[in-house]
Amino acid sequence: MPQVLLTRRAQMTRALRWSAIFFAGFLLVTHQVLTSGPLTNVDRSLSNKVHPEFSGIFGFIIRRLDDLGLRSVTAIALLSGAFYIARRFKTWRPLNLAVLSLISLNLVVGVFKYWLGRTKPKVGLDLLHAGGMSYPSGHASNAILTWGVLAYLIYRYAHVDRYRGRVASAGVAAISLTICVVSLVRDTHWFSDLLGGLLIGGALLVLVIAVDRFFPSDSQLS
Repeated sequence: MPQVLLTRRAQMTRALRWSAIFFAGFLLVTHQVLTSGPLTNVDRSLSNKVHPEFSGIFGFIIRRLDDLGLRSVTAIALLSGAFYIARRFKTWRPLNLAVLSLISLNLVVGVFKYWLGRTKPKVGLDLLHAGGMSYPSGHASNAILTWGVLAYLIYRYAHVDRYRGRVASAGVAAISLTICVVSLVRDTHWFSDLLGGLLIGGALLVLVIAVDRFFPSDSQLS
């Protein structure tokens, strides 16, 4: 078997392994939410703290940072970037991967949101099956998956070196963590909502990478 195919298979196996680890973590957090485990004590402790009210330019900046996890913003950024890469390299794969990631994200996260129906912390009560849409956090999962897929597509098609690839990964992590901090400061999500969102978003991200590694493409670097 050619070395390139062996490398891709190894990358796919590694991605599947990490996807399973992240998904197991997500299920563990979900169990904590369902059973009011120790993690929900952290939720209440953080929610009960004083949350500053930002106005003026600071309020504007905080809201714009939060928008980096907004579904419409992340989807437009990913589809626009994937469309450009697809045209530049004359292949449908970037768009296919982008659409796959968006469908899987909305399907999986949507199912858990509707199933659990968790209320948001601003309601003042942590209730399940009460028509809420708090768990898992869509902002956190949107951020890590969509910005992560976009960074991955740029890395694979723009032929950037590993150093720039690590910088892009650090950028995705920074955006995702910033959104989580902003959500906690604004008291728009429980801590476990954000943790669960990061884990399910990460699981789907590396699963999309595994799918890409499974099917060879001459347009990519390797």
